[in-house]
Amino acid sequence: MLLDSHLNFESHAKSVVAACNFHTHARRHICKVLSEDLDKTIACSIVSARLDYCNALLHGAPATTIDKLQWAQNTLARVVTQSARQTPSRPLLQSLHWLPVWEHIDYKVALLTYKVQTTSIPSYLDLLLHRHISTRSLRSSDALRLVVPRTRTELARRAFSVLAPSVWKWPT
Repeated sequence: MLLDSHLNFESHAKSVVAACNFHTHARRHICKVLSEDLDKTIACSIVSARLDYCNALLHGAPATTIDKLQWAQNTLARVVTQSARQTPSRPLLQSLHWLPVWEHIDYKVALLTYKVQTTSIPSYLDLLLHRHISTRSLRSSDALRLVVPRTRTELARRAFSVLAPSVWKWPT
């Protein structure tokens, strides 16, 4: 993970896209000798893993940063499905059962939130979450609901204590 002074992760996105492009284009040399399923598995394990690494930190990053990562994922989807450049990427991602980058970021944050709520591990993240306590006995009293703390700055909204409850959004 590359950090910069403004925490916009622009340099991280550039390095991830460069690595994804290298591996996406390098797999062209071996894809003809692989089965389609094996080709998809290799693409997921090598390239998609780079897109997913530490992507929960990218929540709240500028749209231009996320768009770069989405472009790399779309390119990979077109290469894996052997589609033309003009092919819309959304149906390709759906056929491969891949979430778009911004949805995958939300998914990873929600998954981490669920794990912390149900197991209280890691304890340092559990201490950051404030559970909603109902003032009276309701059927929803046992629900895993969280309180979103108030913040003043945009940077503070990206903290786990604020981000996790806002992404979690347990149904009311």
